[in-house]
Amino acid sequence: MCGIVGYVGHRPALDVVIGGLRRMEYRGYDSAGVAVLDGAGALNVERKAGRLANLETQLDTVGRGAFAGTAGMGHTRWATHGAPVDRNSHPHRDASQRVAVVHNGIIENFAALRAELEADNVEMASDTDSETAAHLISRAYTEGDTKGDFPASVAAVCRRLEGAFTLVVTIADQPDTIVAARRSSPLVVGVGEGEHFVASDVAAFIEHTREAVELGQDQLVVITRGGYEVTDFHGDAAQAKPFTVDWDLSAAEKGGHEYFMLKEIDEQPEALANTLRGHFDGGRIILDEQRISDQDLRDVDKVFVVACGSAYHSGLVAKYAIEHWCRLPVEVELASEFRYRDPVLDRATLVVAVSQSGETADTLEAVRHAREQKARVLAVCNTNGAQIPRESDAVLYTHAGPEIGVASTKAFLAQIAANYLVGLALAQARGTKYPDEVAREFAELEAMPAAVQKVLSTVDQVRDLGRRIADSKAVLFLGRHVGFPVALEGALKLKELAYMHAEGFAAGELKHGPIALIEEGLPVVVVMPSPKGRAVLHSKLVSNISEIQARGARTIVIAEEGDETVRPFADELIEIPAVPTLLQPLVSTVPLQVLAAEIARTRGYDVDKPRNLAKSVTVE
Repeated sequence: MCGIVGYVGHRPALDVVIGGLRRMEYRGYDSAGVAVLDGAGALNVERKAGRLANLETQLDTVGRGAFAGTAGMGHTRWATHGAPVDRNSHPHRDASQRVAVVHNGIIENFAALRAELEADNVEMASDTDSETAAHLISRAYTEGDTKGDFPASVAAVCRRLEGAFTLVVTIADQPDTIVAARRSSPLVVGVGEGEHFVASDVAAFIEHTREAVELGQDQLVVITRGGYEVTDFHGDAAQAKPFTVDWDLSAAEKGGHEYFMLKEIDEQPEALANTLRGHFDGGRIILDEQRISDQDLRDVDKVFVVACGSAYHSGLVAKYAIEHWCRLPVEVELASEFRYRDPVLDRATLVVAVSQSGETADTLEAVRHAREQKARVLAVCNTNGAQIPRESDAVLYTHAGPEIGVASTKAFLAQIAANYLVGLALAQARGTKYPDEVAREFAELEAMPAAVQKVLSTVDQVRDLGRRIADSKAVLFLGRHVGFPVALEGALKLKELAYMHAEGFAAGELKHGPIALIEEGLPVVVVMPSPKGRAVLHSKLVSNISEIQARGARTIVIAEEGDETVRPFADELIEIPAVPTLLQPLVSTVPLQVLAAEIARTRGYDVDKPRNLAKSVTVE
């Protein structure tokens, strides 16, 4: 959710830290701050509510000369405890101003810890849970068994904390050392020549190094100019996994586009191709990681898909494919509700966890609940080595590349494609599809990047439409079969980007209540099924369009090329390539992404950074 970067090396730390924070602005935040050790015993901190530009202006005002050290850290905060004001911005310091802490996540027992500190006459300077960690580490460093031992002091405090957290800590007494720790919140180490980094995202240091190390659960790392050391929270040596980042800085730049989201919409054919590449070999669907046997997959008798937001909508699409191909019952669950309703799980249950970041807190907790119930877990993720894949029995990476825009586009289409691969892998293992049928389905998937590219070449009409309906009060979205999740996704994009009231409905439910919302001039987007693949549903949806058109709505119809039967009922007709029914979401979603972005731009909003939203939600 928030962005963290720490640095020890030979460069000016402030430049490295600000550059890293700038590359993580896409994650969503409402304040920013830095702490730099000057090497002479001083710890200099500056922080400011609002955008990173506000912090940079403040640094210019106070003078950057005080921030001339080669070790430091920075943070962009998304408020959880306390309003987004200067006093609640990170870094937080202890009473002596010698210890500074930045923190992602939530310390669930902070109220008790705060009360304990206040009973010792510690005066709190903020409303945050994070500040308690600074005071506790300061106390551990100045007294008791851990006195004078920086890493041990941090570890001792981490053992007391409950909840999910990433902590990065500096102490003025040790100006060439940074200590960081994680529990259920992302943290990676960047390994350079004579310099080391810690960050919540590799984007923070990709300009300087592509060599990284992923930390495991309840691990702590000490970085210095000369190296890094990883231990657990008890000080015992621990193993961390090195990896090389397979994209470079240019992949996170706009490439001539006005917004990252527009670039990422255009990158969808490539993202789809990359997701499919390497997953069909020797006539078989291949997963990236598989720690369960084919027999385990054959034994599956029920599938749950757990996810949040757009990933949840990709799971709704997956339900149609998996049930059709595998003849298995599939339930799609919001991850935030999954473990609280006591779902029935056992060793024959497969839980498919879908998360772009691999650190989504609700989905991670759903994975852990499933594992406790002995269910098998398969992760669909875009981030190599993230927590959800590490705790799963099998993994399929989407390989969509970095997605900077907060509202998901290419990651969503890649998730849909990956979910289809999961369905084919299950069908293959269970024998519900013959090898030639699996090969045929995969070949149809391989044709989809070209189909998406064709859609992208014709979206000027959609942009024009977006400008014309941008002043509407609301927009409704209707769909049947796999078009229903697409309708939900279209509505979500419009809510995220343009702050408009938007709702997605199964078109068959129209007469059961939603038709009351239809009024003169209301834009209604209808996702049509193929008249060939779903003829009955097509005719029923034509009837639905007729009903809403008769009540004065403005009908915007997304239909397959050559579908002339729907033309008389469409005030605006958006044509998409004819593709197999189950694969239609890969092409029908794209116009809705473009529509939402254009409406938001016309209304004057920042498409990449919607208000109140964060890219990676690492708190429940």
